Amino acid sequence: MAKADFWDNVDTAQATVSQLSTLKSIIEPAEQIQQSAGDLAELFDLAAAESDEEMLRQIEKDLNELLKKCEQIELTGLLCGPNDTKNCFFSIHAGAGGTESCDWANMLLRMYSRYFEKNKYKFKELDITPGEEAGVRSITLRVSGPFAFGKLSCETGVHRLVRISPFDSQSRRHTSFAAVDCIPEFEDDIDIEINEGDIRIDFYRASGAGGQHVNKTSSAVRITHEPSGIVVQCQNERSQHKNKAQAMKVLKARLYMLEQQKRDAKIAKLYGDKGAIAWGNQIRSYVLQPYQMVKDHRTDFQTGNVTAVLDGELDSFIESYLRYRAKNK
Repeated sequence: MAKADFWDNVDTAQATVSQLSTLKSIIEPAEQIQQSAGDLAELFDLAAAESDEEMLRQIEKDLNELLKKCEQIELTGLLCGPNDTKNCFFSIHAGAGGTESCDWANMLLRMYSRYFEKNKYKFKELDITPGEEAGVRSITLRVSGPFAFGKLSCETGVHRLVRISPFDSQSRRHTSFAAVDCIPEFEDDIDIEINEGDIRIDFYRASGAGGQHVNKTSSAVRITHEPSGIVVQCQNERSQHKNKAQAMKVLKARLYMLEQQKRDAKIAKLYGDKGAIAWGNQIRSYVLQPYQMVKDHRTDFQTGNVTAVLDGELDSFIESYLRYRAKNK
């Protein structure tokens, strides 16, 4: 078997496992709730017949927990888009502001990494451009897990930070911006044709950490799609072939989304209208000084527990946006 065919088979197997995992995450909770509801009904009949007050109080407590689980299943029902169950490519880009914005992009990377870990999502770095002095200028990750795109697409947009700058010797308050982008990962049968004459492929040495191999060989790949101007890069893998294959996947996904935007104004609003990474375009603000608050400007959901949010507690924001999106469809 050729090396290319081997890795294609590996990717197909991984995609199948991911699909099975997603289906399992839908079916198992529903079956568990059905079983628990039946058990509670039987316990209630016994407690009522014996007038067991202590058991009735415990049943009430268990019933409240069951209702919370039902709400989670209801939320899963909101993830009904055609691509919501797919894995995704997740990117963070620093806005204008030099070191401040690069540091803010790095803070967002930490926040989302913790969110991925808490939700048992697997993530892998595909490409990174470090900041000149600190943080990251841009980074692209492949994220896999149940409803990865459906949930993380809720984070697409400009994120604004207000804080006392650690890089300012006069300790002045600064505002920084970074953009988050998310596109679904499609299988090889995606209906996108790429003319080889329309793309330029460049090989170069990886700039980030990755061991001696990536730093000594030109294994990193940059693909430029000249008609659209889309540029994708991948430098994480040890071989040119794997980096090129991964970069082509990202390119196909971006071109597919571009076509969808042209046909569907709603998707264009969700994916393409981030605007400039600056004032007036933010979807969420993280204020550390003079007070502490994180507010989503689309849904008006907010919390004063900034530390928890920056540690990856994003479920409430994602849930509120999913409900908002469903209501405004």
